Formats: sequence, structure tokens, C-alpha cells
Amino acid sequence: MQFKQDYFEQLEGFYSQVYPLPISNPHWLGWSEDAAQLIGLQQPNDELLMQLSANHAAPGASYYAQVYSGHQFGGYTPRLGDGRSIILGEAIGPNGAWDVALKGGGPTPYSRQGDGRAVMRSAVREFLVSEALAALNVPTSRALAVIGSDLPVWRESQETAAITVRLAKSHIRFGHFEYFFHSEKGDAGKLTQLINFTIEQHYPHLSTDAAGYIQWFYEVVKSTAIMIAHWQSVGFAHGVMNTDNMSILGDTFDFGPFSFLDTFKEGFICNHSDHEGRYAFGQQPGVGLWNLKCLAQVLTPIIESDDLIAALNTYQDELVKQYLLLMRAKLGLSQPNINANGLSEAAQAELNKQDLHLVGQLTVLLESNQLDYSNSLRNFGQLDPNSSHSVLRDSMVDLAGFDTWYQAYQDRMGKVADVNVWQSERKSVNPKYILRNYLAQEAIIDIEENGDNSKLLQLQQVLSRPYDEQPEMEDLAKRPPDWGQGLIMSCSS
Repeated sequence: MQFKQDYFEQLEGFYSQVYPLPISNPHWLGWSEDAAQLIGLQQPNDELLMQLSANHAAPGASYYAQVYSGHQFGGYTPRLGDGRSIILGEAIGPNGAWDVALKGGGPTPYSRQGDGRAVMRSAVREFLVSEALAALNVPTSRALAVIGSDLPVWRESQETAAITVRLAKSHIRFGHFEYFFHSEKGDAGKLTQLINFTIEQHYPHLSTDAAGYIQWFYEVVKSTAIMIAHWQSVGFAHGVMNTDNMSILGDTFDFGPFSFLDTFKEGFICNHSDHEGRYAFGQQPGVGLWNLKCLAQVLTPIIESDDLIAALNTYQDELVKQYLLLMRAKLGLSQPNINANGLSEAAQAELNKQDLHLVGQLTVLLESNQLDYSNSLRNFGQLDPNSSHSVLRDSMVDLAGFDTWYQAYQDRMGKVADVNVWQSERKSVNPKYILRNYLAQEAIIDIEENGDNSKLLQLQQVLSRPYDEQPEMEDLAKRPPDWGQGLIMSCSS
């Protein structure tokens, strides 16, 4: 790997230099060829294993942990930081640079008396979900590898340590800006320095002046809305949307108790610490805006309040626009275009309203009939939209409710000229395979009990092609068994 060190060299005082501690008997548990290509790597090798397990120094790496703060479950914590993640630097790839971080690399000044380690189960889950989301075209950080060891660590019981090698276009998060607003006590120097660095590195088309700052915040609002629209469309619950877990680039990262929906449930809570459902699946769009408001508040020394409010006011429309774009594709609904269709803005707004209601009514049916979200949409794509019969109807209990909805859907659809093409297009956007928690758990148990990572590797390969039929892997597309339905995870998982 070739590194550059822009963050380390230009933002002194924004991190602590700290060296990772090695893990014993390191071995590859998983490797992503797709992620490796992002930073110009080919196959894993023994020397790379020793470097990424902290047994050997990586040439050109700086090794540092970032400092930041954040709102956690609505309450402000003034100093957080990378408690178990150590960044090597920005690896130069064919199409840009990616931060390389060792998650589970040992204690840092921000570990808050923790050991700075990641347990194997959490490392495996982060590896799988990072690559699964990428294959679903959801904006996300990536995972190059997961490395196992025989190093014992204690949580509720004794487990073994592991490292996830995370790639991110940036590790800068909302919490960085919160920290330097509050810690500098009215001095906007470091805050301005951080904004300028973020723009120069990641928004090079913008200027580092008043006009550029305003446009930058508009783009942060937009990218956050796009990310959450993707979450809602694929049925992904992040589980812990604290502001310190919100990427300034609108990429998904900091995976803890995440879950993809099995049975559709708007109020699904995947985090066993979330007693009030603050981060329930259906609350995610609202929490995204709440977090953006926290960010806006600390930008007031740099950007006028009226400009910040104006940008925040674009969030809802952007979220709905992106969500409808994704859901129309899933359901085969034509995308309205003012120029092509001769629609006025008012007519388009009304159609958007109708389509959003149509999508909403479908999710109500899925929930009330206790149906699997991903499988239902996949099956929906196999129907003949010109026919009065739908394969999805066969799984419904509320037949009258579905018939009413399906009639409204067909009225909106009109006649489909080529059903085969229509069905093929639905297959390309409605995944057959998602990372169900019980599948990840089975792979983890096999590693824990038998030292066998074959299920992990198989699952990774299947999830890298989520839209393909893969008939030999049909069992991995089924609804979970009773024990695997709606598993709730802890933050350590």
C-alpha cells in the first residue's frame, strides 16, 4: 500500500498518535477482492497479514486516533474519539484515496478505560455488512478484511479478539465539528480549519469562502438524505445513529447492532440498548434531520443561521425524492419527468404524493400481514403487471386490502408493453439475498466452535451478487427460522 498523510500532516491537534497492539496468531477470516481493488491491492499475503494485524509496521503509515464528540441517544458527550480504531493513513488507489483503519487495534487515549479491542463476532458482522451494503449500491464505508486471532478478550464472557480493516473515503463525522465548536469556546479557528480541509479533500469543486461553506452544507444535507433513503428502501436499520456515527460524506459506517428487516415492521428496534425506540427503523429519516440540526448549530460561527435553516429545509424533499426514485424502480413505476411528460410542477408534486401513498400502503400491508420485506419485493417483481392475479396476493391474509391496493397500483402502472423486460428490471433492483442476522450468527458460531470460516466466505460471496438467482444458494434467501426472526443485537456485536 502507498499512503499519503494529509489528515495527519494538516490537522495537528485533531488526533493523537498511537500505535496499535499486535494480535497473536493472526489469520485471515475474510478478504474482499472488490474492496482491495479500491486501493490497488491484489491477493492477500503473509506480510500484509502481519502489517494489518499490527505485528509489523506498515511502511508509510502514521497511526493515529481521531478526537471528536457527539450526541448519543440525544444527550451530548463532550469527548469521544476513536476508542478502538487506529488509522494508518490514506491509501492511494486507482480512483482516489481511502483511509485505512484497524478497528480493534488496541487502546487509544479515547478508549475510556476499554481495551480497544473488537471481538470476533463484531468484526465479522462489520466485514459482512460493509460489503453487503456496497453490493446493494448503498453509500457505505468498506471492509478490506477481517483478521482473527487467539487473543482472549472479555465482554460478558471470554471471547477472542479480531480486527476489521475498514476503508473509508473519510472518517470525518458530525461529531468532529461538534467537538471543535464546544472545546474551542467561541474561537472558530479550528472549526474553520476543519471545514476548509473537508472541502479541499472531498468537495474540491467548492471554494473555501462564505459562498462555498453554504453550498458545502447543502451538499452534506443532500448526501445524508440520499444515504437514509437507501436505508429505508432496502430495509436497513443502523441501530445507533449518534452524531459521532454520522459521516460528513453521507456514507454508512460505525456498525454495531444493525439489522436488515426480515418481517416488515416500521417500529423495528435492532439495538437492545434502545429502550425507547429512538433509532427504530421508521425513525431513521427523522433522526437524520435531528442530527443535521446538531451539525448546523455548531456551524453558526461560520455560516449564517438563515442559510443553515434554508439548507435544512431541503432535507425532506430530497429524502422523498430519492426514496421515491428507488421505490419506483422496485415497483416498476415510471419516473415522472416534467419536460418529457409535459407535467407541470404541481402535477408532478401530486403524482409524487400519490406514489408515496401507494408505497406506504404496500408497507402497511406487509406489516399487517407479517410478510418478509425483501422476499415480498422480489416476488412482486415476478408478477405479470397486466394480469389481474398477483403472486404476492397468495401470501396475504387481508385479501380485500391487497386487492384494493393492487387495483390502485395497476391504475397507476398502465399497460406494460414487454412483461419479460419489466420482470428483468425488477430483478436487477430487488435483491434476493440480504445479510440476515441469523445467517451472520451461524457463520460466527461455526468460527467460534469449529474454527471454520467456510460459511463466512460462502455468505460473503453470495452477498456480493445479491440480485442473481444463485439457485445452489436458495436456502440463504429464505425467511429466518423462528429463532432467527428479528434478532436484537448489543453495541458490542
